[in-house]
Amino acid sequence: MKPEMSEDELRAEVLTARRIVVKVGSSSLTTAAGGIDADRVDALVDALAKVRTRPGAPEIVLVSSGAIAAGLSPLGLEKRPKDLARQQAAASVGQGLLIARYTASFARYGLRVGQVLLTAEDASRRAHYRNAYRTLDQLLAMGAMPVVNENDTVATAEIKFGDNDRLAALVAHLVRADLLVLLSDVDGLYDGDPSRPGTSRIAQVAGPDDLDGIEIGSAGKAGVGTGGMVTKVEAARIATGAGIPVVLTAASHAADALAGRPTGTLFLRTGSRSSDRMLWLAHASSPRGALHLDAGAVTAVVSGGASLLPAGVTKVDGEFAAGDPVDLLAENGHIVARGLVNFDARELPRLLGRSTRDLAQEFGAAYEREVVHRDDLVVLRG
Repeated sequence: MKPEMSEDELRAEVLTARRIVVKVGSSSLTTAAGGIDADRVDALVDALAKVRTRPGAPEIVLVSSGAIAAGLSPLGLEKRPKDLARQQAAASVGQGLLIARYTASFARYGLRVGQVLLTAEDASRRAHYRNAYRTLDQLLAMGAMPVVNENDTVATAEIKFGDNDRLAALVAHLVRADLLVLLSDVDGLYDGDPSRPGTSRIAQVAGPDDLDGIEIGSAGKAGVGTGGMVTKVEAARIATGAGIPVVLTAASHAADALAGRPTGTLFLRTGSRSSDRMLWLAHASSPRGALHLDAGAVTAVVSGGASLLPAGVTKVDGEFAAGDPVDLLAENGHIVARGLVNFDARELPRLLGRSTRDLAQEFGAAYEREVVHRDDLVVLRG
């Protein structure tokens, strides 16, 4: 994208997007007391359907929060519970209500809805990742509107995305979207607390330097969600770094954003598309343990693009199974990479510092392999 383009021209470029991911937060769909606000859902659907049914319409994937919030009132809960079990119970009740509301609302326009629930584990496991892509791609090919949410009914702390803003950025990359639209209860990014006099909306962010000195709030106004402006800016960083521009605005301005009007804050792309699964491994996976590397192994992994071999590992932390994500640590304890480990935590100690040839001779050919293969490894810092 050319930096000298005007804002109007940049928003016109939004109209060229052929596949769009739209994310909406809990506070934009539900009441503060819990329960679905049917009028808000219908207003959002009106805006999306207007785009989806126009000639030459782009495909749209909707990432929707709101399951837990929608389940609060039916279960007699006055506020979002802190314990995982009651959150999962609320999500179980609320997700059905939420998707039923979307199904009925989109049906007014003759549009079908397909529900897709994901956990972070679907990001890092190769087979799960492929299945998620195929499902979403096929729904779009068949003219359906995928509605994506985190599978809060089964997700534990170890396999949660953490917030749906990040999930939306990763889904945008997964489905090869041309645009990500983040909808909230605030009409963009401000240079301070929007409630204070003298602050102003930032129309455009070209890169991280544009955010230097900006005070970014961390909590939403309604109190039913988990995100805030911090998570939205982080989601924008992930998406733009993967070559996907982002529009951040209020849910009430969704129609303007999708029509290319200069509403909210536009984040310009800062990078180009990278390996799909590696982006998810870096930003969606939660490490189950850590491997400490010697200096030679750090250089080989970070600078040489090599796999991690047993000879370069000096220590093992945590309890994990083969296939789990683990962090790779330098001698100073800094995380330099993350990857999917090929051995259980209990197997590794007897392998450390030894060559694969020696291990094969002692334990068999199955041990002549990498601890983390380079195809399952992403460098996090140089």
